[in-house]
Amino acid sequence: MANITAAEVNKLRKQTGAGMMDCKKALVEAEGDFDKAIEILRKKGQKVAEKRSDRDANEGVVISGTKDNQFAAMIMLNCETDFVAKNEEFVGVAKQILEVALSERPASTEELKGLKFDDSMTISEKITEQVGKIGEKIDLTEYTTVNGEYSFAYNHPGNSTAAIVALNQSGDAVADAAKNVAMQIAAMNPVALDESSVSDEIKARELEIGREQALKEGKPEQIIDKIAEGKLQKYYKENTLLNQQYFVDNKMSVSEYLKSVSKDLTVTDFKRSSLV
Repeated sequence: MANITAAEVNKLRKQTGAGMMDCKKALVEAEGDFDKAIEILRKKGQKVAEKRSDRDANEGVVISGTKDNQFAAMIMLNCETDFVAKNEEFVGVAKQILEVALSERPASTEELKGLKFDDSMTISEKITEQVGKIGEKIDLTEYTTVNGEYSFAYNHPGNSTAAIVALNQSGDAVADAAKNVAMQIAAMNPVALDESSVSDEIKARELEIGREQALKEGKPEQIIDKIAEGKLQKYYKENTLLNQQYFVDNKMSVSEYLKSVSKDLTVTDFKRSSLV
């Protein structure tokens, strides 16, 4: 049996963040080999992750950021409790994952998980390590991006909601407009950019709801479809970004606000994510 010193245990603890006794046991099992000990600790984390795979991980953080004012990314890192979600180390891991996403621009969440978190492990391995250390189910559940002439990332205080938006122009005035529109997205949760972006499924659903409401109200059969179409237009106004009332000045729509900043200014893409 290898003679494991307190200094070695402390070194492994600092390197991995695992508990002292876990580090000592791993070093003993690995006969003093640090790489093997780290692998043993990760395997422990994997076992914990498997045991907790049926648990709900509805807490966590949603954070977003930009790269070169054109590419914006947003991630959601989930855990089980609000206590962990507010933990400085947990939030720090989420921020580092976001930095990797902004730097490498992966095409999917799974691709992001496979990228290097640091020189010693991938993002997926880091998450597993955190599971073993914290004892909660942790998972990277969302990763979304936008890209445009000017992109902005908004993080609502508390890291529970975030939004990213891309516009077709750049400049100081556009930067202010992008921030305001990102806050609009976070607050009003639009379902699409405009009426042309609403799915046929949602359109059919809203028309059917409108018809049923009109029938229940006893409206004449010959005007049911017209009433339903009117309700669909109201849905567009309330739920599509460019048609929504601008939250700072409800006398204008978001589209009208953007045109007041610059004639042809508009949003080309947006994403929103929230824990609630």
